[in-house]
This record gives sequence, structure tokens and C-alpha cells, in this order.
Amino acid sequence: MESIHLNLTQQLAHDLGKKIMQGSYKVGDSLPSEADLCTQYGISRTATREAVKMLTAKGLISSRPRQGIKVVESKHWNLFDVDVLNWILLGKPDLYLLRHFLQLRLPIESEAAYLAAQYKQEADITAIESALARMKNATNGQDDTHEADIEFHQTILSASNNPFFIQLKNFITTALKVNIRFTNRMIPVTLDEYQAHVDIFEHIKNGDSQAAFDATLVTQKATLAIVEEQILALENKAS
Repeated sequence: MESIHLNLTQQLAHDLGKKIMQGSYKVGDSLPSEADLCTQYGISRTATREAVKMLTAKGLISSRPRQGIKVVESKHWNLFDVDVLNWILLGKPDLYLLRHFLQLRLPIESEAAYLAAQYKQEADITAIESALARMKNATNGQDDTHEADIEFHQTILSASNNPFFIQLKNFITTALKVNIRFTNRMIPVTLDEYQAHVDIFEHIKNGDSQAAFDATLVTQKATLAIVEEQILALENKAS
């Protein structure tokens, strides 16, 4: 197992969680029994049992007497759990999962921008400006396009000064990374994209909550529309 900095229980949970996200174990599939997992991974029954409990708590599996260990439907998965989000990135996220991410980003990030315009602190403005500077550099290929974009969205969440929104950073970051995987984007940030982010920042800085909300909503809907088109093309090709 590759996660050498984890204890045996965490390593087993990591390996099984990753395999579930990669499709090695699909919804409804049975995992090996605890005894078989002990043998397969060369760890104790106690460590194995704790790993099963960990994955059960994260909603990925169910473990019942005479029914064994089974992968449950994704609607039961704790998709806000940091480990689950990391396993999604290690697995095979599809366009439908990306659409789910984007559908939730619509209200989250728009409202975060709205709140940021009301409750931002000077340090928040500085952080957003720093992220924008990175995005500006990215238009010329002088900074990492992906990391600059991710930093900008993270700073908006922080500027909301709402602890619930701030704790959604991992979710938003994973959503952005899944989006990057499908766009496979290596080109710099365009000037139009940079300006759209500048507009959001200016509305926040000026305390115009509704304008910040609306501008964020426009950018989110544009991204979602692209994914919807990709899904439609995929479905038409399959039919």
C-alpha cells in the first residue's frame, strides 16, 4: 500500500476507499471478508476491523452478519469527508459527478461572495488580491493556472468569515481539480476569465453583496453549461 505515513488501519482504509472510487469494487459488490483482508494485507484482525468501521462511518460500505461487507450507493457516501474527497481524486470521477459538484458550487460560491462583500476583513482583501496577482501572471504563463484559480476560490470562502463556508474548502478544491481533469487545461488563464474574477473581487471590496453574488453566479453557470454540453454529446454518441 502506498500511504506509508498512515498506520495499518488507515492504510487499509485508504487502499479499499481508493479501489471503491476506481471502480474495482462497485456499488453492491462484496468486499473480501475481514479474515480474507487480514490474509491479503498481512495485518491483524483488530486493524482490519477498525478499517472496516472507518469506511462504514464514511458511508462507503455496510458490514452485517451473514451479509458480509458491501459497497453501498453513493448517495450514502460522506462526500464532504476529506478522505473520501481525496479518494475521488485518486479514482475515476466522471462527468456526472462533475455536474453534481458544479450544481452545488452554484449556491455555495455565490453566497460566499455575497457574505464576503459584507464581512471581509483587510487581510481577506489582501489574500484575494494576491490570488488575483497569481491569476494575472497565469495569463502570461508565469504562474500555475490551476493553483492560481484554486487559491482565488479558497480566499473567497475565507472572506465570507462563516466557519461553515470556510470548512467547504476541501470540497471546492476537489470540485475544481475534477474539473481540471476533464478540461485537461494547460493553456494560461484568458484575459476574459481574469477580468471576470477581477469583477467579483471589486464587488466584494466595494461591499456590493448582490453584484458579487450575481457575478459569481454567471461564471459558475457558464462552467456548468460547458459540462452539460459534454454530457449531452456523450449521451448522443452512446444512443
